[in-house]
Amino acid sequence: MSPSDDRRSADLTALYQDLILDHYRRPRNRGSLEHADATVTKKNPLCGDVITLQLELDGDTVRDVKFAGEGCAISQASASMMTQLLKGRSAQDIGHVAATFTRMIEGDSTAAADASLGELRALSGVARLPQRQQCALLAWSALTQALVSHG
Repeated sequence: MSPSDDRRSADLTALYQDLILDHYRRPRNRGSLEHADATVTKKNPLCGDVITLQLELDGDTVRDVKFAGEGCAISQASASMMTQLLKGRSAQDIGHVAATFTRMIEGDSTAAADASLGELRALSGVARLPQRQQCALLAWSALTQALVSHG
């Protein structure tokens, strides 16, 4: 790796860290839905992170989504980024994104390069932190349960 490659890698890492911290400090779609079609609360027993996810559906399409919870920057940023990506998407499309995101968190470099993940790719470094993977996947686990329970 050349010095310029090292700099680019460090710049990308810093950009990703800034993006994660921004979503943690200013979460998108935090709150509750008055007319939720599905509500699921998940807790990570290893660290105590909690996410409550609410979906408002139109058929199998997510019309609106909100989350509430407490926890580390990774769990809260993952929930915030996830909710931004869900609006207007079908359950089938969401299933594809969820599977790709899970593979990325588990260390799949092809999944980490998948542009369909958008900002979620900022969480690709979590793959190197096995103890934090469940933090990144907590909101996604709630999403899967919400879609299954509704559908």
